Amino acid sequence: MRIRALSVPPTDTEVDDWWAVLVAAQAADLPGVPAPGRTEIAGRLRVPGARGRFVNWAAGDGEGIASLLLFTDEGNTHTAFLDVMAVRPDARRRGVGTALWQRVREELLGQGRTSVATTTDLGGPGHAFAQGLGFESVLPLGWYVGEVPADAAGIRVPATPGYELLVWHGLVPDAWAGAAALAHGAMEDAPSGGLDERIQAWTAPRLHAAHRLVLDRGGELTTVAAVTPAGEVAAYTELVLPDPAGPCALQYDTVVVPAHRGHGLGRAVKLRMLAQAAARYPALRAVRTTVADANTPMRAVNEALGYRRERDAAVLQLKL
Repeated sequence: MRIRALSVPPTDTEVDDWWAVLVAAQAADLPGVPAPGRTEIAGRLRVPGARGRFVNWAAGDGEGIASLLLFTDEGNTHTAFLDVMAVRPDARRRGVGTALWQRVREELLGQGRTSVATTTDLGGPGHAFAQGLGFESVLPLGWYVGEVPADAAGIRVPATPGYELLVWHGLVPDAWAGAAALAHGAMEDAPSGGLDERIQAWTAPRLHAAHRLVLDRGGELTTVAAVTPAGEVAAYTELVLPDPAGPCALQYDTVVVPAHRGHGLGRAVKLRMLAQAAARYPALRAVRTTVADANTPMRAVNEALGYRRERDAAVLQLKL
């Protein structure tokens, strides 16, 4: 089986072939879940990651694909993340996945990596393949989906006495970037299982780099923050549209800083976000997000807002 690395940056034909494999694989494995659009795929393949270097491979004549993120941030050069591995349904059980994995493993060992993680849906072919390689679950989680109602733009957002709700499209303004980065640090108490990846300190430049990556890849980003008169970001939520013309958005982080919990801020920022998104993106129909099974408070917030669990998933890890 011929395995070749994609061009840097990939050609239009390579992007089209990559996208075709993903669309076919998702239609077979996750019927009813919209596949990523070409804008999203082109952005991910052509714009370098903020935390490391991607290596992308294609197998045969568009039969399979694999994408590996080699972390370069401090403290994580020993590990990596297998971002994509997919085989076209009509090419399965012919050794395509095995050949791709052998190439991925060679790269990991050649770069001195001692572990690799990936995220997969449970019970599907990807899960079975990963288990066969020795990957083990370190963080069970679920995919949740919230429908965007037709009248979402008129949603009533509960009052937040002592806090103001601010909305930022694109990069967080410089005046708030430091406070927002500090609030991001509150994610450190979120469940991470036994993942062999070290949490990096959030700074204003790191926050802007992460957000700029979304924009450079052709997506759009909105942040809703609950702020205090003293200039603190007490809570925030982020919504990303990888393809601004598409019907689906991804809920990124939602965090309430520990000192400000118990005031309904998580629910307030998410409702304000939903109203904003519905008004700004008329084609938006659904918002998807992942939540760790152990994150009981956030699961409760999502359930109260009408999110339903769509499918089970997990972060898996393999020690090399």
